[in-house]
Amino acid sequence: MIATLVNAAAVIAGSLVGLLLRGRLKDTYRAAIQVGAGILTLVVGIQMAMRSTMIVALALSLIVGGILGEWWRIEDGILRLGDTLRRTFRAGEDGSDGARNFAYGFLNASLLFCVGAMAIVGSFKAGTEGDYTLIYTKSVLDGAMAIVFTAAQGIGVAFSALTVLVYQGALTLLAGVVKPLVTETLIAEITGVGGALLLMIGINLLGIARLKTANFLPAIVLMVAFVLLAPLVPWL
Repeated sequence: MIATLVNAAAVIAGSLVGLLLRGRLKDTYRAAIQVGAGILTLVVGIQMAMRSTMIVALALSLIVGGILGEWWRIEDGILRLGDTLRRTFRAGEDGSDGARNFAYGFLNASLLFCVGAMAIVGSFKAGTEGDYTLIYTKSVLDGAMAIVFTAAQGIGVAFSALTVLVYQGALTLLAGVVKPLVTETLIAEITGVGGALLLMIGINLLGIARLKTANFLPAIVLMVAFVLLAPLVPWL
């Protein structure tokens, strides 16, 4: 768990630096940073999405997952959670715009820091081998990204450290049980879905469209199911 704590601390530290920069920047500079963050997210998303080789499964995961997420109103629930965190800790700006900015910062950063292969493989190595190298490397990268995202989207990014703690902490603690079930193919396909979600975040940051990214989170679970079923359903 020590590596996960370091990772969460790096996110918080990076967010504090980003918040300091945000407070000193004019709106035009903040807009430029948001564009940069959007382009960077698109680049990372493309790299991750290209790891997927099960294109049919990827398509089904995103389409069916998006329908389920819309039905369950996942994004609305996460936005409410973000607003609850904002009001509880008195963080961020008041009003509907402040609440949405906080919630989207929390949501986007949580996805960015948790959907990659480094989070999964690093947690397994920490839990089963006591090797923290990968998570420490990820911590440096996450801290740097937290600076950029906080400067663009505000203090909500810092609260994604809670997501990192819960997600990576659970993977680390359960590594001995879960690791035998996780193949390289499964990691690659989960990374591919995560890349598609990051592409949606990048599109949102650039203002090209307003996509409800969180509603597609069920796609990750569906992809796990499709990978496990692949030996029985070859066309996936």
